[in-house]
Amino acid sequence: MALPTLVTEHWYDLRDLSNLSREILEGADKILPHGIVYVLAALIGFVASFLIFVLPSQLIVGVYGERKLIGRMQSRYGPNRVGPFGLLQPIADAIKLMQKEALTPKGADRAVMYLAPIIFVAPAVLLFAVIPFGPKMILADINPALLYFLAVSSLPVLAAFMAGWSANNKYSLFGAMRIVAMSISYEVPLVLALLGVVLFTGTTSLQEMVLWQKHFDIWIVFLQPLALAIYFIAVSAELNRTPTDIAEAESEIVAGYLTEYSGMKWGLFYGMDIGYALAASAFAATVFLGGWSMFGLDKWVPPWMIIIGKTHLFYFVFIWTRGTLPRLRIDQLMAFAWKFMLPVALLNLVLVATERMLWVEQELDDSYLYIFAVVNIWAALGAIWAWSRFLGYRPERNPVRARLVNEAGGYVPVPEAAKGGK
Repeated sequence: MALPTLVTEHWYDLRDLSNLSREILEGADKILPHGIVYVLAALIGFVASFLIFVLPSQLIVGVYGERKLIGRMQSRYGPNRVGPFGLLQPIADAIKLMQKEALTPKGADRAVMYLAPIIFVAPAVLLFAVIPFGPKMILADINPALLYFLAVSSLPVLAAFMAGWSANNKYSLFGAMRIVAMSISYEVPLVLALLGVVLFTGTTSLQEMVLWQKHFDIWIVFLQPLALAIYFIAVSAELNRTPTDIAEAESEIVAGYLTEYSGMKWGLFYGMDIGYALAASAFAATVFLGGWSMFGLDKWVPPWMIIIGKTHLFYFVFIWTRGTLPRLRIDQLMAFAWKFMLPVALLNLVLVATERMLWVEQELDDSYLYIFAVVNIWAALGAIWAWSRFLGYRPERNPVRARLVNEAGGYVPVPEAAKGGK
């Protein structure tokens, strides 16, 4: 058993890449002036997290993979022309955007319109600073990491409002106001859902949450299934992802706050939308799915591979909902946040607080966590069913079977032979 411990101390061990960065920093500290090594550490963290993980994931998973999967869901091929199997399509799109002219309306506030994409991009880099990719692979292991993530993730809303207001276009302003309204509405149940996780684990440090799940051999998703559902829906709304993309509703307000943007300025918004979705997926994988731990598998598989796999798996759910669900109206979206998600989140918080009190004050055994998991799963299903019925939802007892065009009485083209016969 001593061999794996010794191996992990070597810089070439792929299970813990922090050994490699430590060797680089220790060597640089002997050569460079005092204090420069801290700047170098930040640059290594940026290159490792953003340039090596985020940008390739944006191109391969967020652009190519998402278009390919949605194409299959909708009985299309997706990208299949540029390169083998269309693999070079994201690169072709990037080159096209860089060549297009970035137009600015005459009546727009030019300074604010140019500044908005920059402000929109910057927080995406900061979010990955607190995501633990391994036991030692974290750039900023701070105690209030969860609060930091929530605070930084709210900054893009300001950039989106700046973009919509500065364009001097009524449709852009409508889209900007919609995204602010969505963020205000869905931030409340989102914070309440995450507060339940904090109550169970007793910490706001993301690394400590992973270690808590690893220690008790249980993922938070089993203890807080309702919190994960609320998190996914709220994040979809704040990220402006389909079916909650009312800030860019093409059928209503052209392209929302991006109506007047073109070229690479539009490309920055589009690319960072995927970056924020990846950050939200990495956060969910850390908080709800055990992060870099995997019930002992992380002893043999590199932890950073485990969390990257979980991140992409969670991102697949975003793709799935985008390819299968229709867009909601703004009144439906607002009502769902205040009338459904907020009361259910409060109920979940009361249940978690009660369980935590019983577990700590009664000094219950750790096995009671599995009992709490079963109770919370059934409580989540019961709360969703009961509150839906209270709000008046009644499922169809005899759903209508899907009918073809000729069965529904729609237009059926007449064959040419039949036309000639007439």
